[in-house]
Amino acid sequence: MHHLDITALEARYGTHTVLSGIDLSVGRGDVIGLIGPSGSGKSTILRVLMGLLPPASGSVKLDGETVDYANARELRRLRDRIAIVFQQYNLFQNMTVLQNVTITPIKIKKRPKAEVEEEAKALLAKVGLGDKLNAYPDQLSGGQQQRVAIARALALRPEILLLDEVTAALDPELVSEVLDSVRLLAREGMTMMIVSHEMGFIREVSSRVVFMANGRIVEEGPANVIFDAPTQTRTRDFVSKILRH
Repeated sequence: MHHLDITALEARYGTHTVLSGIDLSVGRGDVIGLIGPSGSGKSTILRVLMGLLPPASGSVKLDGETVDYANARELRRLRDRIAIVFQQYNLFQNMTVLQNVTITPIKIKKRPKAEVEEEAKALLAKVGLGDKLNAYPDQLSGGQQQRVAIARALALRPEILLLDEVTAALDPELVSEVLDSVRLLAREGMTMMIVSHEMGFIREVSSRVVFMANGRIVEEGPANVIFDAPTQTRTRDFVSKILRH
């Protein structure tokens, strides 16, 4: 049994179909890289998984149990198990780094403050920000803020981490420090789904790469197959264009 199973998933914005017939299985410890042109539906898959956009049809199963996205209690339980980091870090500006990472586990999850803070300090050290616990977001670079956002997601102790273009808003010289944090998580066996335009990184870190176009999965396979020997013309065109740049 897979950790996460997406079957025949459809999603719409109004009358516009944005995902069509998506079938995707994710095993524990898998790192799935989602690539494809803008508007192909990569980020939409992550939004549907988090319950931010209701699926029009199809199913999502977590450990064999079908997720009922219309059920508020179930949605809350799902968000205990899956966390997402967005392109915009959305940190609380009036809170320190440590407070940003600990507020949800303490206030919403009602976990003991001392234990949560201990864990948060370890997570912040892991993403290279052990010396910034008392800094405020406006004292940090974009790359540092994004690493705080990753630590904040990890503080929820998710089984699956979704990363949606986490480097897209960053200056080029700050990208690598964020990717280093993600590399570390991959090495530790964190199950992840990553939407990114950083192709070298996707190639290096993904156990499987999924190429999407027009709301559908065109092709999926090991990174070396998708990047070096794709079978679909659409994949070949995309890969040859981006690798030429």
